[in-house]
Amino acid sequence: VQLQASGGGLVQAGGSLRLSCAASGRTFSSYAMGWFRQAPGKEREFVAFISQSGVVTHYADSVKGRFTISRYNIKTTVYLQMDSLKPEDTAVYYCAVRTTGRVATSEYEYDFWGQGTLVTVSS
Repeated sequence: VQLQASGGGLVQAGGSLRLSCAASGRTFSSYAMGWFRQAPGKEREFVAFISQSGVVTHYADSVKGRFTISRYNIKTTVYLQMDSLKPEDTAVYYCAVRTTGRVATSEYEYDFWGQGTLVTVSS
């Protein structure tokens, strides 16, 4: 599975961005997906999870109510809508594939990773 993340950029605090992650392969609909982020000098952390069908989602407390994960299986793409952005959201954002369906927040439970896209939120 190959993943291509895009949509990052520079935005002011309070603004919005939508990240996309396009996946290769015809088995996309059988994979759960996740978004993680890594800020400078910090470890990579969980952001959001979505099940194969999109029915189940789970968020880190730090983004709950501001970020929304969704997927469009026909286009083999998962999205992360980020609203009310804060400077502390600045990070490289990564999408990842989880080949089993249960909710997972550890990076070690994901099997394939994209290259990351940089989000910078200015104050």
